[in-house]
Amino acid sequence: MSETVLPKDDFQPVLDEPTPTVAPASAKSAKGLAVVALLLGAVGIAVGGWGVWQVRHLQAGHQQQSSQLESLSAQAQTLQQNEQQLSSELGKLPPAQELEDRRRLVAQLQGDQQRLSQRLETVLGASRKDWRLAEAEHLLRLASLRLSALQDIGSARELVQGADEILREQNDPGAFAAREQLAKSTAALNSVEQPDRTGLFLQLSALRDQTVGLTALAPEFQAGSVPVDAQADPDSHWRQWWAKISSFFRIDFNPDDNIRPLLAGQSLNQVRLALSLALEQAQWAALNGEAKVYAQALDEARGVLLAGFNQDNTQSRAMLERLGELKKQPVSVVTPDLAASLGAVQAYLERRHLPADEGAGQPAKQEPTQ
Repeated sequence: MSETVLPKDDFQPVLDEPTPTVAPASAKSAKGLAVVALLLGAVGIAVGGWGVWQVRHLQAGHQQQSSQLESLSAQAQTLQQNEQQLSSELGKLPPAQELEDRRRLVAQLQGDQQRLSQRLETVLGASRKDWRLAEAEHLLRLASLRLSALQDIGSARELVQGADEILREQNDPGAFAAREQLAKSTAALNSVEQPDRTGLFLQLSALRDQTVGLTALAPEFQAGSVPVDAQADPDSHWRQWWAKISSFFRIDFNPDDNIRPLLAGQSLNQVRLALSLALEQAQWAALNGEAKVYAQALDEARGVLLAGFNQDNTQSRAMLERLGELKKQPVSVVTPDLAASLGAVQAYLERRHLPADEGAGQPAKQEPTQ
């Protein structure tokens, strides 16, 4: 093979000609290297800072873990102490068998207490019923006493109804006979009218107040009051004397048998006092239901009026009429007898306690064997 030899003149200009792109490429590469170096430096600084932060964070975490370990060790010691204390207390407790015996005794005690409470409630319930029935008997006794002593129909009726209400609360068929007798007593009390004793007492009190104003019938003689001149009329002394004398007496040419003599001041007061005492006695008899004493007192008051005052006097005549009306008013009544009701209730109480008494005092009867 033959080599081509270039002429020297032609090769030299090519070698000597400068290339325009060599210098800019080197400058860019230098800048790039600088930037890369800066980036590497920044990354190194960042990595170093992060490493420092991690170290500090790890130190803080280590310190926190150390404090937690210390607190956990303190809690472990506390738990150990508590465990030792519980162990000592458990050592003081009785054994399981003894605890089971005690539990069984407590359960038995609770059962006995419950049965005792039930028995106590039963006894108290029976005693309450007995107390209520005793109260019914007492109410009937009190009603009978009110009737016999005061003839108080209203109070006796309320007491009998209260006793019947107590028997109704028992809800016992055995109380039928007692309640039937109480119903009869209530009907008998309802048929009796209660006298108005308070009203009679107040009416008699009003009549007593009127006795103070009672006056005699015959008035004093009132002469004509004519002025008399002693110098003009020589008989003026006689006229004055006659006017004074005429005030002490009078002459009636048409006398009447009903005219009573005039009473002096002291005698009139005595008559008024006698009339007031008679009315007061009638008041007492009206309140206590004494019909005989009431009638006698009113008759005595009428006699005082007729003897001491004239019937033509308006006040005395009105009082006489009023006394006659009051005498017709009843002050006592025929009260029904509550002995039958009281006996029926007492019989019911005896029958109520009879089975228990017989069961306690007599032995149980044996059934005949076949």
